[in-house]
Amino acid sequence: MVADRPYGLFLCVGPAGSGKITTFHSVLGYINKADRKIWTAEDPVEITQYRLRQVQINPNIKTQDGHKYNFATAMPSFLRADPDVIMVGEMRDAETAKMGIEAALTGHLVLSTLHTNNAPDTITRLMEIGLDPFNFADVLLGIMAQRLVKKICPKYKESYRPGRRVFDQIKKDYGEKMLEKLNMLYDEKFFLYRGKGCSECNNSGLKGKTALYKFLEASDRIKNLIRKRTSADDIRKEFLAEEMTTLFPDVILKALQGHTTLEQVRKVCIY
Repeated sequence: MVADRPYGLFLCVGPAGSGKITTFHSVLGYINKADRKIWTAEDPVEITQYRLRQVQINPNIKTQDGHKYNFATAMPSFLRADPDVIMVGEMRDAETAKMGIEAALTGHLVLSTLHTNNAPDTITRLMEIGLDPFNFADVLLGIMAQRLVKKICPKYKESYRPGRRVFDQIKKDYGEKMLEKLNMLYDEKFFLYRGKGCSECNNSGLKGKTALYKFLEASDRIKNLIRKRTSADDIRKEFLAEEMTTLFPDVILKALQGHTTLEQVRKVCIY
């Protein structure tokens, strides 16, 4: 697991409200051992954990030299404390990103989030704000894209066989090759699910949320593309070649297994 690595950069990306910080706190809970010092800078601190040194970022507060107390100004004090793991709530600017890279280069495991839609966009975003491509490639461990979808209410969940047009649209949206890899055919085993609606879900048929994940490991070929400042399109092609481009395998399986509806999948994820 990436979180077991002694140093490097691990990113979680997705739109606002997609549960990125919750995911990272789950990761921190996994590695939160007595012999591992973990510091976090968050805005705001939403989840607390025993043994974590958690700092609330507040731009309204100014440091002794007159700078706003944000992620970038918190990082130098973190490094002086010599933690093993640093979680930065969000890489909002070039200064924060560069400090995160420096921390990873000097032997720390750094976790952070970005508001980007996928891994290729994340890489190009960080390159465009001025990160050194060689340092970035050296420390990048992986990028996890994440979404939240509403779950089908379990009380009156039902299966149904959609029409051929629905299957053809899935094939068009997500690619015939991907369907073949999943052995997904329009046959008697092809079913989708929905909720009838009840008082517990306000007759919506949906209750609660579940997360969709896609972890993209920083392979040697991907790192070489970063060093060459390759465009997002070329990086996306490499992800396709390595069969790790989109959230599709997870989201379509969640729909086929009855965790969510196809409509919910289309709201949060495109091929």
